[in-house]
Amino acid sequence: MNAPTEKTAALSRSALRNTLIVMAGTLGSRLSGVVRQQIINLFDDRLVDAFSAASRVPNLFRELLAEGALVNSFIPVYKSLDAGERRQLARTFTGVLIAINLLVVALGIFAAPWIVQGVLLASNSNIDAELAIYITRLVMPFLLLISLSSIAMGLLNADEHFRESSFAPIAFNIASITMLLLLPKTATWLGIGWTVGGLAQFLVQLPALRRFGLLPTPRLRVNPALLRVLIQMAPFALTTSARQFLNVFVTRFLSNAALFPAGTAAGYMNAEAMFTMANGLFVVSPALALFPRFAQLRAEGDWDAFRRLTLSLLRTVTFLAAPIGALLVVLAPYALSVFNLRSGFSPTRFVAGSEILAGWGLALLPWAINTVLLRTFYARERTREAVTISAISFCLEVGLYSLLTPRLGLYGFGVSTTIMGVLTGAALITLYQRQLGFPLRELGRHLLRVIPLAAVAGLVAWAVTLMLPDPGRFVPGVLGFAVASACGLAAYLALAVLLRMNEVGALMRRLKR
Repeated sequence: MNAPTEKTAALSRSALRNTLIVMAGTLGSRLSGVVRQQIINLFDDRLVDAFSAASRVPNLFRELLAEGALVNSFIPVYKSLDAGERRQLARTFTGVLIAINLLVVALGIFAAPWIVQGVLLASNSNIDAELAIYITRLVMPFLLLISLSSIAMGLLNADEHFRESSFAPIAFNIASITMLLLLPKTATWLGIGWTVGGLAQFLVQLPALRRFGLLPTPRLRVNPALLRVLIQMAPFALTTSARQFLNVFVTRFLSNAALFPAGTAAGYMNAEAMFTMANGLFVVSPALALFPRFAQLRAEGDWDAFRRLTLSLLRTVTFLAAPIGALLVVLAPYALSVFNLRSGFSPTRFVAGSEILAGWGLALLPWAINTVLLRTFYARERTREAVTISAISFCLEVGLYSLLTPRLGLYGFGVSTTIMGVLTGAALITLYQRQLGFPLRELGRHLLRVIPLAAVAGLVAWAVTLMLPDPGRFVPGVLGFAVASACGLAAYLALAVLLRMNEVGALMRRLKR
């Protein structure tokens, strides 16, 4: 009787350690990313808008050829193999991915004018097309470098070595910041700094790969396991195409001079940076840390433990995401003041970013649920169902953008994302229920307590802002955000303690450790 208990306790301690490592790395990455974004915001609207459009081009392929598809399709197959087969798969997969990336990078550089002017920007664009094309050619090699970094991350994460891969993005930000601070504030060094950052993110993981014996020698060779990975990756082409269709639509939509002034795209990028920090720290990090554990439970066929882990992770991420989302709704202008290091900041950029971030705050909770559920499908190699739902969601979201943004302004982005987040979650839960049995009642009871508490946190933070200086400038904004969010979170945790929610005790234990 003691052996399973001891094994479970050891797995719990290991999962906790991995989660904390990933969260610490994500926090460092996001905070350094905010610093990088602060420096970028010292440039004028013309340059920042052009960079915002140009950086979209390698990102059109990044999710398929690098982070998303790699991690979610490679790890389940890799975990199911013995040691020798794992080495062979790593070599072959690395070789194939490098070859594909080289081809895409070359095509991206050559076709940059058509991609930027024909796809990304509106005909009456408020973004300098020639400048965007120039920066696009500078940042295209970033795709190959981030793909190599993602291979390293996938190999390390599959063996549950999270420290180096979690902190690697910090190297990206530090390298970019260094380039921006030491070299002239021009489009050339803005683009090159982005690419150099990708190189740094890859290089810092090489020592860990060597130390754990995971560094692969790229080979172009037929491998049965590679076919399994490619089969898993194939459905990602569908969801990636839909997601990038959404990103292209947003970029083109915001570049329409008849609808939005110059600086709106830069505001969107600022809101995206802040939302990504919140989502990465409180949602993606716990889900990423436990993904190999889901894959292992699937390989062992322990579906009871799989369901328990699903519910536990859902309770954790929703407990964290709900108050953070509420605070973003009411404190978005204060949060985005962090980017206004100089008094003469762009009002258009600031207002646009604030409205977009406030709307996205509503979406954090439903998409936290979706992030967890999607990974449970990937771990079970039921990729097609998950990505089909995601692809349909992204396409419908474009329709909602077109419908709601003209009526709600830039808040329409967040409202659209929230609506699709709820609908997507309902579809994923229905499928999970049919396949494994979903603990819907337990999750529902948890959310019925978490959501009202989050609303109270938001109201408390809003009441505090009535006594604070207006946001906009860096110091009043940052201090206001710190004070108001602290008061809101204190109210949230106090009420959670009164309700005796288990997550409070777990959170305190994690903080102590």
